[in-house]
Amino acid sequence: MADSAPVDDAPEPSGTPDLDREGAAGAESPLLRAGAEAVGRGELWEALRIFERAVDVEEGDLRLCALVDVAVVTDRLGDHAGAVARFREALGEMRVDAPRMYPGALIGLSQALQNLGDLDGAQAALERARAALAGEDAPGDLRFACLVSSTAVALHRQQWWRALDLAGESLDAARRFGPEQAGHPLMNLAAAHFETGRWELAQDFAGQALAAFEAVEDRAGVAETRQNLALMYTRSGCFDDAEPLLAAAQEHFDAAGVAHRAGIGLKVMGFIAEHRGELDVANARYRAALHRFEESRAVIDAADVRLRLAATAFAAGHYDEGEAELAAARATYAVRGLGLHCAQLDYWHAGLLEPLVTQVPGLLARAVDLAVPAALALDAVRFELPDGAQRDTWNRRIVNPALRLAFRYAYLAGDARLVADLIENQCAGTILDIDRLTTEPPAPLDLLEPFDPPSDSASPLRDALELGTALAAVAASAGLPVTPPPRVTVPPDGHIALAAWLDAAEQRYGRRLRTDRVISA
Repeated sequence: MADSAPVDDAPEPSGTPDLDREGAAGAESPLLRAGAEAVGRGELWEALRIFERAVDVEEGDLRLCALVDVAVVTDRLGDHAGAVARFREALGEMRVDAPRMYPGALIGLSQALQNLGDLDGAQAALERARAALAGEDAPGDLRFACLVSSTAVALHRQQWWRALDLAGESLDAARRFGPEQAGHPLMNLAAAHFETGRWELAQDFAGQALAAFEAVEDRAGVAETRQNLALMYTRSGCFDDAEPLLAAAQEHFDAAGVAHRAGIGLKVMGFIAEHRGELDVANARYRAALHRFEESRAVIDAADVRLRLAATAFAAGHYDEGEAELAAARATYAVRGLGLHCAQLDYWHAGLLEPLVTQVPGLLARAVDLAVPAALALDAVRFELPDGAQRDTWNRRIVNPALRLAFRYAYLAGDARLVADLIENQCAGTILDIDRLTTEPPAPLDLLEPFDPPSDSASPLRDALELGTALAAVAASAGLPVTPPPRVTVPPDGHIALAAWLDAAEQRYGRRLRTDRVISA
């Protein structure tokens, strides 16, 4: 399952509004400045108190700025539903032509909706922000923030090719509009590469993100990056490397009262305990994480931790409990259109059934029904990846184990035709995507020239930008785009290999797995 949490970018609480642009010429707000200083110190509850006070005493644009700041801090503290309500309250009162406040609030709303798992709503908010930022004089830093948040939506949807493209573009935008924010696109590049199997490259990007946040003394960014790097080490089996990073990040999130991120840390601690055989400790940490996620209404994270609870339940022989956790997680993914999440869950579910399929009547047929469509859907992901190296690592680490499980269940079920069709499916070959090869895709967000040159920054930040950009260029340079394979007719009767299974997978996961072309085996 995808444990790496994408790094999203929400607008920072403002010390004072951009007075020239927001029409409050000559005005100043000591309260907003004090709130921003509290945020900078990591004192989020104190910042929230100050911003709430500013909402009560300020007027006009200053009050609207305070409302947005309240929403941003509320979201950071884990009350994502409360943050959405405050963002919408502010947006309902502000002018749509406010060049900074309006698109900034929409980007913040998108962040909160992502945390709630409302990816359609998050994307809609970003589209409105993008429209508001279409003018030639649109603020470059907000264009950058829109790109980073769009990357996060793509990561949540597991649209790896789009996420890598957006992350690379946002890293370039950071060089132009806000070098001090470079850690966000660097970490998103790390997350996307890690999820597509390029683990060493991902850790390089994460290290550069950490250096970038440390250079500008962004304590929240440092803690989030440490946690994400700990996730990578954990999923690579390097628990000793993960634990110091995890402990340092958890100390920050617990002290700051950031419930959502603290829940992620508890989940990873539970995972480490589970793999050390400490199932009681693992369960306690998973339950604590689930409580934090449900408290924050972070439904996708809650679904993810339910998968771990299912694993511990199956290990303890509590099969009904495990099935209930899996069903709850799958329902969360399905209702949000997260087809690839569902495919991963079904493959994993099929694997959990393996010790039982020869003992429980009828369970083998169910295992086949889970494993085969899931393997076909996971296999199809490689045709979306931008280069050959990523396709190779995806095949080795994700697809091959899933297909081995599908073959094993087909063999155990005595289904010779299914076994033969799976073999033909693997021999279908790969076709170059001429359209993607010859046509430059449109830029996700048209970036204009910066208004001011980037400010001089500390050497570690320059190093992170330069190395991160170089790594991104190398990572994007290899391979040719390909299309999904055709359907294959198999002699002697000329049936389409896996026709029913492919149709079931496309319907079940909402993803196109084959082209309309048909060839003979």
